[in-house]
Amino acid sequence: YFAAQKLFVTDDRGNSWKAISGDLSRGVDRNQLPVMGRIWSVDAVAKNRSTSIFGNCVSLCESKLVEGLIYVGTDDGVISVTEDGGRNWRRVELFPGIPEMTYVSWIWASQHDADVVYASFNNHKHGDFKPYLLKSTDRGLTWKSMVGDLPDRQPVHHVVDDHVKPELLFAGTEFGVFFTVNGGEQWIQLKGGVPTIAVRDIAIQTRENDLVLGTFGRGFHILDDYTPLRLATAELLENDSILFPIKNALRYIERSRLGGYTGRGAQGASYFSAPNPPFGAVFTYYLKEKIQTLMEKRQEAEKKLIKAGKPPKYPTMDELRAEDDQQEPRIILIVRDDAGESIRRIEASRNKGIHRVSWDLRYPSPRPADIRSREDLPPWIRTPAGPLALPGTYSATLYKEVDGELTQLAEPQPFDVVPLELATFAAREREEVLAFHRKTGSLQRAVLGSLRLADEVGNRLSHIRKSLMDAPAADPALLATCESVQAKLNGLLTKLRGDRTLAKHQEPTPLSINERVGIAVDWFVTSAPTQMQNDAYRYAAEEFKLVLAELRELVEKDLKNLEDQLEKAGAPWTPGRIPIWEAE
Repeated sequence: YFAAQKLFVTDDRGNSWKAISGDLSRGVDRNQLPVMGRIWSVDAVAKNRSTSIFGNCVSLCESKLVEGLIYVGTDDGVISVTEDGGRNWRRVELFPGIPEMTYVSWIWASQHDADVVYASFNNHKHGDFKPYLLKSTDRGLTWKSMVGDLPDRQPVHHVVDDHVKPELLFAGTEFGVFFTVNGGEQWIQLKGGVPTIAVRDIAIQTRENDLVLGTFGRGFHILDDYTPLRLATAELLENDSILFPIKNALRYIERSRLGGYTGRGAQGASYFSAPNPPFGAVFTYYLKEKIQTLMEKRQEAEKKLIKAGKPPKYPTMDELRAEDDQQEPRIILIVRDDAGESIRRIEASRNKGIHRVSWDLRYPSPRPADIRSREDLPPWIRTPAGPLALPGTYSATLYKEVDGELTQLAEPQPFDVVPLELATFAAREREEVLAFHRKTGSLQRAVLGSLRLADEVGNRLSHIRKSLMDAPAADPALLATCESVQAKLNGLLTKLRGDRTLAKHQEPTPLSINERVGIAVDWFVTSAPTQMQNDAYRYAAEEFKLVLAELRELVEKDLKNLEDQLEKAGAPWTPGRIPIWEAE
């Protein structure tokens, strides 16, 4: 079908067309319409430039349930209906609560009831920015408003119903997108990164339950798997918190076609790339109110008093100090396996509303703690991650953490991790692979931690050298002791990190402990570990056992004795020391 002022149909894939209606518009001559209070002459500047030919069909929908049941809306406020493919038509020109000749921005025939149809109207060209949205339960014979509590000055451009739940509808307006779960009585705006922009088109990808928005000049916006909205009834949203059912997570190894590990990789800033949907298990939860800090609670109470015309209570210094000392509350989702073992904690937003966060199906990274976010890392650096979890049943539980105390907010929700089985050489014994990965992860945690500790010891020794120079009363022999500890540390670093002297002179360099661990650790495949990986783990573990013992002795004995002597000599403070002082 294609509409101009008439409706045309083709049954040969567009090779030929025939009209199946007369003029469906009002047939008004646009040159006889007043503009700015008067009718203009043909010689008026830009008389008809940049304006549409008035009297067009601008919205069209055929019922998915009844062939030949077609609705057509025009830009001059007419909706025409045919129930027999165009042989007979009836038209509606007046609608309850809507000014005459209001633009019919969209018509949508229900996917559940052949008699139900929705229509939105837009009257902004006449300075009227009210939302207009109607529903008919008798194929357009009668209509009633379903604007509900849509905000004023939100002209409606589009409306569709969910393909599963008839009461769930989505409306695109001039400033965003709204949904209702009770047929239009109450509307809730969907945000989640959607800009303040006109939503001109809405489509639903029914297999994945994705909501797709076409906006005016700001691109496409996709809400992946909106199925939790089907449960978001007014009664349910009265709960303080909700963790919605969780969709099964597909298990595979994510790869980038563009290089790197995020975004456009190495393609450059001029290459456009949109993000993929979140990988792994996606958790959707709802908070009726924000989890507030002490400061936020005080400020909210002050606003209420000021609004009521009362003076706010001035806090005590102890109360202000408590606000300054408080750690920000957090929302935490804890993932557990089918045995109830906690395998991952995920931090999420504490603001009120509906939120989403995902688990990448991995155990925590064994790397040293890093407070930087993914945005702080360059795109060629992989986000630190642990071994891939096994297929099976898991659960997620919603908690809040306030002042270090965890409180469960909602019942656990189960979900399955389902493998795609795409690998050519997939491991047969997945449990054994995971056991190897966790074993190598434990070794990597210790090796990387030892490297960081060795670097910190080196920093402490550098400060000790400077402190000795500033402590004339200190025994000069301590300088030699400092260099002895440094030499021992250098030997351990060579075993841990590699021989930098050989490498600097491009000489063959034996593999270090850390390099062997790097060979053993490969968590971004689903195949079984190779013999080389098993050997690398064994060699690294044997050598590291001795190095760790020596490093512990260096830190707990050699370095501590050196720092104790500095303290006795009254040398300036250095990192790692607790000053000794006695009142005179």
